[in-house]
Amino acid sequence: MSDSVDFKGRVLIVAGSDSGGGAGIQADIKAVTALGGFAATAVTAITVQDTLGVHGVHPIPLEVIEAQARVVLDDIGADAIKTGMLATVEVVELVARLLDGPARGVPAVIDPVMIAKGGSPLLETRAVEAVRSLLVPRAGLLTPNAPEAEALTGLSVASLDDQRRVGERLLELGAHAVLMKGGHVPGELVVDVLVTPAGETTFEGERLDTRNTHGTGCTLASACAAGLAQGLHLTEAVANAWAYTAEAIRRAPGLGKGHGPLDHAWPLRDAR
Repeated sequence: MSDSVDFKGRVLIVAGSDSGGGAGIQADIKAVTALGGFAATAVTAITVQDTLGVHGVHPIPLEVIEAQARVVLDDIGADAIKTGMLATVEVVELVARLLDGPARGVPAVIDPVMIAKGGSPLLETRAVEAVRSLLVPRAGLLTPNAPEAEALTGLSVASLDDQRRVGERLLELGAHAVLMKGGHVPGELVVDVLVTPAGETTFEGERLDTRNTHGTGCTLASACAAGLAQGLHLTEAVANAWAYTAEAIRRAPGLGKGHGPLDHAWPLRDAR
């Protein structure tokens, strides 16, 4: 086989590791792989984590985070960047420099991870402003949930109209597109709204009565990145990612005693 195959679908993931495998880098790799992409990583932190919560966070030195990203970009390259847990102002600033430097021109899916499913903080309070000023304007797609969007804008998100309004505000702050997630918004349906300068697209489904939603945000953002890396139009990439993630929740294996992980590999089994 030639070593010059034009492989599309390379995603560089800059995020934290989840020892429980349900969220973070582990969920990101699984999602990108299940959707046919190639996942590379720059790990920002090692978390001691399971379905019950985060029991410890151990940051990776800045120079090591940067070195991971640079060697991947120099050698393998990337068709999309996906960010997750960044934790500190310094890591946020580093990611912004990478997006302006070796990753310039590569579409970035920015998942502004702030709080773990169990409630543990994953972003310093003082780093929220850095995300707002440095990463939102560099986001090809921003994927906040309601609490994250509230932190970034200071606006309440309690309804579908609020999701639209806050999505528009995030566009004003510089994001190229915003997927306003509705999992925290009350209602029988879960509605996510993709807000772009060209208009809005909604994605909705029945709210499932399940505890197995650990890593949902990581999974959805990485699935979006996989689609963009493979050359899909933004709306198509989000639609595919949304359908993939919804099915992964429905097929969750029920592992652990708390918020269980999704079934990331379901497309691979269905393809057999």
